[in-house]
Amino acid sequence: MKLALVQQHATDDREANVQRGLRAMEEAKGRGADAVVFPELAFVRFFPSRPGRHEAAQGAEPIPGPTTRRFMEKAAELGLVTVINLYEREGDSCFDASPVIDADGRLLGVTRMLHVTDFPGFHEKDYYQPGDTGAQVYATRAGRIGVAICYDRHYPEVMRALALGGADLVVIPQAGTVGEWPEGLFEAEVRVAAFQNGYFAALCNRVGDEGDLVFAGESFASDAEGRILARAGALTDEVLIADLDLGLLPTCTARSLFLRDRRPELCPALVSVRA
Repeated sequence: MKLALVQQHATDDREANVQRGLRAMEEAKGRGADAVVFPELAFVRFFPSRPGRHEAAQGAEPIPGPTTRRFMEKAAELGLVTVINLYEREGDSCFDASPVIDADGRLLGVTRMLHVTDFPGFHEKDYYQPGDTGAQVYATRAGRIGVAICYDRHYPEVMRALALGGADLVVIPQAGTVGEWPEGLFEAEVRVAAFQNGYFAALCNRVGDEGDLVFAGESFASDAEGRILARAGALTDEVLIADLDLGLLPTCTARSLFLRDRRPELCPALVSVRA
C-alpha cells in the first residue's frame, strides 16, 4: 500500500480548505497513492480552542453530507481510499468523526472519537459527545484500516482493539501543537503501539498558526516494528507518501509472538481497578 498523509493548514474560508484537500488527493494519486488520510478537522479552523459553543457549532453536518459527498465523488474519480475528519451532527448530538471511503466512492462507515478531553486550547467537551462507534476496522481496497482519532491514540485498549479487529494499518487524524508534550513523546507512543499490536500506524497532523494554537505538522508513518518509514516537515503544508509493505505483517514481532502468547482471561479484573 502506498499511503498519503495530507498535512495542511486551514483558513476561515471553508470552501478554499475543501478545494485544497481535493487538489491534495489529485497530487497523492499522481504520486501513486492507494489511500489518503487528512488531519483532524482539516477543512475548518480549530474551533475547540475556544470554550463554549460559539458560532462554529453551526458548521456541523450529517455524514454523508455536503463535505463527505464531495470527497466520495473524488475518491471514486481517482480510485483512492480516503479518510477525512469533520464535525458531525446527528440529531441533537455532535461528534468528532472520520468517514472512511473506499476507492469506488462508497462510504464504508464512520468512526467517532470515543474519548473527549478538556484542557487549555482543547475545550472539546463543549462541542463533542463521546463517540459510540467503537474501534472499527474497515476492509478497503487498499487493506484493512482502523481509525483512532487524536485523543483516542492515548488509550492502549483502543489500539489493541484495532489489532484484534484485524487492522493492517491504523490511521490517526490529529490536531497537535508545537510544544504540547515533551519532545518525541507522541511519536514514541504511536511507534510502540504499532510494535505491540502488529500493524502499520500513521499519524496525520494539521499544521498552521491559528493564533491561540500553532499546529506542528511532523506527520509520520511507522511500520509494525516501530520504525519510522516517512516523516513530514514541521510547520509546512505537505503531502507525505509512505510505502507500506503489508506482506511483512504476518512475520512481525507482535503477530508472531505478542498476540500469539496473550492471556486475556487473566486480565479482565484489571479494568475495574481504580487508583
